[in-house]
Amino acid sequence: MKRKIIVGNWKMNPTTLEEASHIFKKVKNMAQKLNYTHVIICPPFPYISKFVSSKAKISVGIGAQDAFSEESGSFTGEVSPAMLRDLGVSHVIVGHSERRSAGESDEVVAKKVQSVLEAGIHPIVCVGEKERDSHGLYLDALKVQIKNSLAKVPKKLASQVIIAYEPVWAIDAKEPMEPSVIEEMTIFIRKVLADIFGQENALKTTVLYGGSINFRNAPDIITRGKVDGLLVGRESVNIPGFIELLKAVDVV
Repeated sequence: MKRKIIVGNWKMNPTTLEEASHIFKKVKNMAQKLNYTHVIICPPFPYISKFVSSKAKISVGIGAQDAFSEESGSFTGEVSPAMLRDLGVSHVIVGHSERRSAGESDEVVAKKVQSVLEAGIHPIVCVGEKERDSHGLYLDALKVQIKNSLAKVPKKLASQVIIAYEPVWAIDAKEPMEPSVIEEMTIFIRKVLADIFGQENALKTTVLYGGSINFRNAPDIITRGKVDGLLVGRESVNIPGFIELLKAVDVV
């Protein structure tokens, strides 16, 4: 059975280190019991060093929610991939829809992806259409977004990239996208990746789905949606729900 990847994006939650440590301990204990699932937690920057200190002893990967494109310099408030690598971070979310909505362009995302790869870290590149139309124009927009966001990725490093398909319109919706439609979009994304990197590399690239995920719908999304894992937002800081999600996903 192929190992699934579940990424927990805590966003700007929780507000105290004590609560963050409590959540992380519960997730860590559950992750150690999983046989077919790899868990990656992306906490806010202030908590990263607390969690990676014991990385060698646990089965949870530590990721960051963003990184800047430069290694060092006069960039107040930014954090470089080199700094994250030094901490022991293994993954970085790049181009999340919340950052794109704040003005981050495909070109900025491409530079960040390049910088993250050069630091030896896996970028989790978020892509997704803002809305759907009956004429299929959203597919063209998604294709352009993917190609532009990966424009600086050399073919030899294509397998190091993780794609997180997160349609903006499906975020915080009552129900996620139908698994059959997710499968169609997964196929489409792999076709775009094949255009960029070739068929072999496209098949090796990990594709995740994100958007209104919980323990009830997660197994169906993976099995019928044909994705390699999930990018989980608010549910990843809900201890009971996230633990049940991990249990449910591990057996499918």
